[in-house]
Amino acid sequence: MSEASPVLQATGLHKSYRSGDRRIEVLSGVDLAIAPGESVAIRGESGAGKSTLLNLLAGLDAADAGELHWDGRRVTPATATELRNAYLGMVFQSFYLIPELTARDNVLMPRRIAGRINAAARSRAESLLDRVGLAERSHHLPMQLSGGERQRVALARALMNQPPLLLADEPTGNLDERTGDSVIELLLSLCLDTRTALILVTHNPSHATKTQRVLTLRSGKLHHG
Repeated sequence: MSEASPVLQATGLHKSYRSGDRRIEVLSGVDLAIAPGESVAIRGESGAGKSTLLNLLAGLDAADAGELHWDGRRVTPATATELRNAYLGMVFQSFYLIPELTARDNVLMPRRIAGRINAAARSRAESLLDRVGLAERSHHLPMQLSGGERQRVALARALMNQPPLLLADEPTGNLDERTGDSVIELLLSLCLDTRTALILVTHNPSHATKTQRVLTLRSGKLHHG
């Protein structure tokens, strides 16, 4: 770990859900710190709570107990809404592209949300699309792109605001093996180039081993390896 302040630090995160008259504990005291530019994979069996954990780390859901800090600032439901668009990039198994918008306009969406559409933003969107190999497809709609191309658009969009941290939840889950491998290579290369920290949730062991650190979510806690 670097001596720099963590871009994300989670301490003692607990999360449970009610099922009928039972309460099921999914996370039982998760601790996690991510250094600037570090890549970390999180693995675990189906139902272990990986997506639940990622939702907490993204501030999309609130923990029952514990604390979350982004760059030293405590995250609450209110501050998460305020900070998320600038601080986090997110990539999911489903691409979540807006079907009526071109690839370029999908990439521009984080800047549009922030109200900062200008020539520099458009230039950055074009540069990102070039970096992911889609410069000539920037004016295509999602339906005109392959699954791998759509996920590359989603990667470019996630990096549009130059976030310190990127969260990726099974980003290759809807892709064939070869395309998935290329997307992971691109994801890691982009994060390395931009010094963006990465938390990658994946069921694929070969993808996990490409990151600097591998953690396993088991019995509600993170374990090394």
